[in-house]
Amino acid sequence: MSQLAEHIGHSQAAPEILLYPRIRKSPFFYASRRHGVRKYSVYNHHYHPRLYTDPVDEYWALVQGVTLWDVGVERQIEISGPDAFAFVQRLVPRDMRQCQVGQCKYVFVTAPDGGIINDPVLLRIEENRFWLSLADSDVMLWCQGLAHGSDFDVTIREVDVAPVQVQGPKAKAVMVDLFGERVLEMAYYYLMEATLDGMSVVISRTGYSGEIGYEIYLRDASRYGEALWQRVFEAGRPHGMQVIGPCHIRRIEGGILAFGCDIWYDTNPFEVGMGYDWMVDLRGDDDFIGRAALERIKAEGVSRKLVGVEIDGPSVGYFTDGAMIDVFPVFDDTGERIGKVTSATHSPRQERNVGYAMVPTAHAELGTPLRIEANTGMQDAVVVAKPFHDPTKDIPKG
Repeated sequence: MSQLAEHIGHSQAAPEILLYPRIRKSPFFYASRRHGVRKYSVYNHHYHPRLYTDPVDEYWALVQGVTLWDVGVERQIEISGPDAFAFVQRLVPRDMRQCQVGQCKYVFVTAPDGGIINDPVLLRIEENRFWLSLADSDVMLWCQGLAHGSDFDVTIREVDVAPVQVQGPKAKAVMVDLFGERVLEMAYYYLMEATLDGMSVVISRTGYSGEIGYEIYLRDASRYGEALWQRVFEAGRPHGMQVIGPCHIRRIEGGILAFGCDIWYDTNPFEVGMGYDWMVDLRGDDDFIGRAALERIKAEGVSRKLVGVEIDGPSVGYFTDGAMIDVFPVFDDTGERIGKVTSATHSPRQERNVGYAMVPTAHAELGTPLRIEANTGMQDAVVVAKPFHDPTKDIPKG
């Protein structure tokens, strides 16, 4: 094979992502890039570092040590003003009266038909100041559209705030070195204000890993991004900190959803399973967007469910290694295509393939056999309970 043909063949198998001005860069883009990013994706119109070494190496770094993630792509949409609480109460199905100042909540933002528009972490910074730490969709435009011409006295804007994540069993030690012992007093899904070398930050006990973790939200991030990144990494160096991308092996093990894969605009909360029914609080006569549709769906039941699957046979890869370019088709025992695997990975710890599949409710019972057309060919599978590891989420609460 000629060198030109070999080059063309390689580039077709693993095409590069173009780096150029049109796609936005997080405040940590150049700092995180120095650690040797191997792969980017695009998330919220930003370059997002996904891989530095290899998925298995990064997995073990996370579950055994401490890791630093550039998640500046989690854009912060601030909702403020006299009617901010009322607006948020209209925006999400969860009852925000249960969210105190200084607390975080994982929420769904739902459409009039009950579909999921985004699944951000909501931070209640003040009585009438909220941040939505976004998944990958244009929720600022949605919120501005809802507010426009309404009676809500609110201001909705993207603020110059960007987070990094410190995740892994040694995360507490790093955070104590940075912020002192008071960081240990913060409960799971709560937040605190702090300063670091004159930089104003909000720290939350949250993360996308299923491990002990924190997010550090930096104010004036476009100015101080490089300084914060270096300060956190230097604090982590004595603890063996490694820079990695979001670990999808661990998030799949832990039952954490990926917007755009496992849920989308056409997915409603009752289809998600894993106990996420509590995300919809049909409280009194308090209206929220999508309430009528979700009431009807709850009464009638759903026709499909997102289930856990164990996939026999050879490894299906690690989700961020390019092995799962698209969903895997799911077939029943008659050979009819009935659904799709939305996320799948080989678990190095459990030495098995696990994932999520959207299937008709008739095929959602535990123990139901399935056939999956994975990247290695047709493989047997079975519906199993999820999450696959730490189902009560004791680890991140520890």
